[in-house]
Amino acid sequence: MVNIEDFRKFDIRTGKVTSVDDIKGSGRLYVMNVDVGGRSIQIVAGLKKYYRKEELERKNVIVITNLEPATIMGVRSEGMLLAAQDGDKVTALVPDKDVKEGSRVT
Repeated sequence: MVNIEDFRKFDIRTGKVTSVDDIKGSGRLYVMNVDVGGRSIQIVAGLKKYYRKEELERKNVIVITNLEPATIMGVRSEGMLLAAQDGDKVTALVPDKDVKEGSRVT
């Protein structure tokens, strides 16, 4: 169980994917830049099996913006794109209405 104070430590925001590129040597990872309201963060996400690059570009997404950066296959990842998995299906979590990039998820 996680208490509410621990949950509140996460900075979860809306963002817009501004670029998507392959990571050399990876069959499952993309590196994406996401505008989270006046600043851009770089995220590595294992979505290649589920989305073409063109499907992700300009997509509104939900991201955690304050995770400690990690290096994945030599690429710095500064956040996490949230997605749901149902068996073999994975789908990025997206706002159901237009909201400004950087809007806080509460």
